[in-house]
Amino acid sequence: MSSLVNTLPTLLLTASPEASEASASNGSAILVAVLLSLMVIYLASKVGGELCSRINLPPVLGELLGGVVVGVSALHLLVFPESGLGAENSLLMQAVQAALGLTPDAVQETFAAQSEVISVLAELGVIILLFEIGLESDLSELIRVGPQAAIVAVVGVTVPFVAGTLGLLTLFHVPTVPAIFAGAALTATSIGITAKVLSEIRQLSSSEGQIIIGAAVLDDVLGIIILAVVSSLAKTGEVEVGSVVYLIGGAGVFLVGSIVVGRLVSPLFMGLVKGMQTRGNLLIASLVVMLALAFVGAAIQLEAILGAFTAGLILAETDRAKELEEQVLPLADFLVPIFFVCVGAKTDLSVLNPAVPANREGLVIAGFLIVVAILGKVTSGFAVWGGATKINQLAIGVGMVPRGEVGLVFAAAGSDSGVLPPALDVAIVVMVIITTFVAPPLLRLVFPKGDPTAVAAAVPEPPAP
Repeated sequence: MSSLVNTLPTLLLTASPEASEASASNGSAILVAVLLSLMVIYLASKVGGELCSRINLPPVLGELLGGVVVGVSALHLLVFPESGLGAENSLLMQAVQAALGLTPDAVQETFAAQSEVISVLAELGVIILLFEIGLESDLSELIRVGPQAAIVAVVGVTVPFVAGTLGLLTLFHVPTVPAIFAGAALTATSIGITAKVLSEIRQLSSSEGQIIIGAAVLDDVLGIIILAVVSSLAKTGEVEVGSVVYLIGGAGVFLVGSIVVGRLVSPLFMGLVKGMQTRGNLLIASLVVMLALAFVGAAIQLEAILGAFTAGLILAETDRAKELEEQVLPLADFLVPIFFVCVGAKTDLSVLNPAVPANREGLVIAGFLIVVAILGKVTSGFAVWGGATKINQLAIGVGMVPRGEVGLVFAAAGSDSGVLPPALDVAIVVMVIITTFVAPPLLRLVFPKGDPTAVAAAVPEPPAP
């Protein structure tokens, strides 16, 4: 009773007409800002995707470029606080302020909330994308190419890391810890961008596509471990062995354990789904599995997308996998473009301007990092063997090139820790930008149009008599 008496004034204050009106007004402003943001995102996505499709470039590249146009580099319609800009720099937020008559403080609060909502939707977009990729993948094929994928991942991490670190130490005389951090940033691979392009060119189910996806998943795990190591090194000057062992063990147990347990219980799961009588039983039940594994992946300090991909692999083994794929497509069409447009919108092309004196040293170092970043990953493709089947090794290497949002995570971690000097920080961002945008057209180029695998994937199997 005493706690109720103590909290009653607060409850009354919150329930007062003025407070309720202010809260409702702020909620309305956030909703309006989010709606406008989504309108801009979908317009940029569709225009960019259509233009690139008509000149035989991957639509995902158009979505990235559309994001650049509406983002911090051009129109300033969609900007985010992490870019260092505020509501006053966003044309979209100025429109919301003019339409609703918001005060400057209310605009800033709305801007922060709107940015957070869009960022969460973007993360959901990449989670759904990896779930979809898992559904389209063949677990038995992934297991078959597992050794090759492991070699691609290890070589694709080791070569850029060693070459980048040694090059920065010897050629540019960068201190040891910043050089190691920059070398670590070269190890990343954006599985989201590569998987999207492979799906668009109908190469996801090919041997090359499965090797790339398997290697990119392992690359993601290795990248998380490397980031933990270099972040610890930057903060304390020493490596926390316990954290590294935990990440390695957790990753192995999670990936293998989820697949083994999932394959055992999936028949029971499908039996439960068949017994449901409500609308969307298959989709909603599958999303529950996906979100559960995504949560576990994030909770053990891996990535949520790894959990979503694993859920897709498990459900792809069921007898209703094709039906589930069809039901996930509209959800992916709604959420996935948000992710790619946001990646483009957060890309600041001003770091490419040599007229700015602070950028020049960074651009020189960036040239070196770009060469190492591309050649290091391409080299990994030639480390695999084809056996009796001819494998497009160049395509595998190119598929590992884009750094995307994963590379930006490394750059942000380096900036936040203060370990990276300004020139090296600029160089890493430039490397991420270039590898992200050149990889999609290169990937389409290295897969010949007449590839029989692509034809087979494009033509659906005839229905059984």
